[in-house]
Amino acid sequence: MERAILLLLVLLSVSAGLVAQTTLFENSDRNQPTDTDTIQDSTIIYPESMTEKLSDLLRNWQLDLSSAELDCERGENVLFHDSVYLSRLQNLPSEMELSFNSVVKSYIEMYAVRKRDQVSYMLALGEYYYPMFEEALDRYGLPLELKYLPVIESALNPVAVSRAGATGLWQFMLRTGKGYGLEVNSLVDERRDPHKATDAAVRYLKDLYAIYGDWNLVIAAYNCGPGNVNKAIARSGGKNDYWEIYYRLPRETRGYVPAFIAANYIMNYYVDHNICPAHSSSLTVALDTVEVNERIHLEQIAGVLNIPLEELQRLNPQFRKNVIPGDFKAYALVLPTEMMYAFIDKNDTIINYDKSRYFTHRANTDSYLDGSVSSVSGNTANIYYRVKKGDNLSTIARRNGTTVSRLQSWNGLTSTKLSIGKQLIVGKKTLPPPKPELEAKPEPEAKPESEKNDYNRAETAGEENIISSYLKDQIEKVEQKKNADEFDEMESIPEVKEEHPMEPEEESEESTTSVE
Repeated sequence: MERAILLLLVLLSVSAGLVAQTTLFENSDRNQPTDTDTIQDSTIIYPESMTEKLSDLLRNWQLDLSSAELDCERGENVLFHDSVYLSRLQNLPSEMELSFNSVVKSYIEMYAVRKRDQVSYMLALGEYYYPMFEEALDRYGLPLELKYLPVIESALNPVAVSRAGATGLWQFMLRTGKGYGLEVNSLVDERRDPHKATDAAVRYLKDLYAIYGDWNLVIAAYNCGPGNVNKAIARSGGKNDYWEIYYRLPRETRGYVPAFIAANYIMNYYVDHNICPAHSSSLTVALDTVEVNERIHLEQIAGVLNIPLEELQRLNPQFRKNVIPGDFKAYALVLPTEMMYAFIDKNDTIINYDKSRYFTHRANTDSYLDGSVSSVSGNTANIYYRVKKGDNLSTIARRNGTTVSRLQSWNGLTSTKLSIGKQLIVGKKTLPPPKPELEAKPEPEAKPESEKNDYNRAETAGEENIISSYLKDQIEKVEQKKNADEFDEMESIPEVKEEHPMEPEEESEESTTSVE
């Protein structure tokens, strides 16, 4: 009896050992690279950031790497056995799944061999960008390893633009960027603003994780959109593992997660592959921000502060045309800390520096849009501005390149109080001398009826032709006036009477045009 019980205990012990060993092998096989790797993809499409030439990246990177030097002596390329790659990935302090297979290996070796110079420069750029990324990720409680996402998105280029139009470090499409509060217009593109784009991207990633609960699916959805990931899940019978829906994803997205895993690997184990990080002193310059409330061109700042325009562009890539439209709303300007005091101290000088060169066309246009008029007196004309909510004499003076005392003198003001809607003289403009009278032109020969019909159709095609013809006549009449006093008799330009009635346009309440 005792013998039977002992035999039973032995059998149970052996059985438990076999189960444990089987489980161990199963868990090991789950990540262990093998010759029969199920993920084999010869049609993979590499991210655009991995196919761009290094020379193009060096030209487009918005931080100065022209003087970058390697921190060490670069050695020969070194590649390792699959088991080494697997072990290193498993040893990374990450809460994300960093799988290893043949596709991941191909990306690791692409970074380690073909893109090793690019990796050197991205390591230098990482000194500037990674702390910014980590701060935002930590603020929203996301894995810090996501800081490597812009490595494959844009190669850390804040002005990168993909073939599809995705822009910036985090490659936001226009609609998605605006959906997360990024401003995009003709002068400002906050998708190119490292700080604001990073905050928006992290919020987007957090929202995607709330949907999928799996970081590999989140990264895939970030690349191709949730719609495509949802379709891949549906076509796979409801499977929600990235590798199980791999072949159902767009070709461009299949390599996206493997590239992300490879970026995590190479950014941590570059030394083992004899890759030396580049170093540039410009990346360690202390920076600060200042609020700009006036329209300023970056060249004005460069001219007054004696700072290279290229440096201002690198630090402020969101200003697409080098113009800060601070008169629309306040914008943050990034400057070296050592330049901050000089900028504040010379603010008025900067605003008025060569202003006519940068903003003459806009100033003339604004005078009409704001309801301003040019009042002619002799050979000079007054430029008017209609006071808006939030205006004061100081801001109006700076905006128009003049002083408060001049505004008070021109407008007979005894105080600085202004009423909304009041018209102020904000400048004087010298008129060109009158042109000599034109000789009378002979009457044109009579045209065939068919040509007359064509001409009439062209003339009546729209309001633009009527107004152009009328203004031309008015200009010729004004130019032929020799006595400036006659201008005083013209109180206003009479209403344009159309020979061909059209739909009336709604007039702006502020828009007035008069000639004194």
